[in-house]
Amino acid sequence: MALADAHGLPIAVHTTTAQIHEVRLVTATLDAGFLDSPPVRVIGDKAYDSDPLDQALADQGITLIAPHRRNRTAPATQDGRVLRRYARRWKVERLFAWLQNFRRLVVRYEFYPENFHGFVVLGCIRILLRYL
Repeated sequence: MALADAHGLPIAVHTTTAQIHEVRLVTATLDAGFLDSPPVRVIGDKAYDSDPLDQALADQGITLIAPHRRNRTAPATQDGRVLRRYARRWKVERLFAWLQNFRRLVVRYEFYPENFHGFVVLGCIRILLRYL
């Protein structure tokens, strides 16, 4: 998982196994951030539609922007005004496209997760150095 700023530059990266749902990884990714202060907003896809996650982020002063799942039974918590920011999610996806330029990250050659995480951080450093 990765967090990006409004320009698509990496703020936080976190690597783990593929069996864990994204909702459980948000707080760990926020804790692994490169900045001292947490972001004001977190934009995610429909997988982030979770009321406990929304409440946990609200307690930290972070606004969660995620469209509701189609099968949601609880009342809607977000309206169209907030979801207009969701249209800018392509900037986050651009970070993943930039990371795909590094062949070692596309095909995971590393057996140990610590080594792979190191290469992901190294790729983020190269992206950040490009925009200094």
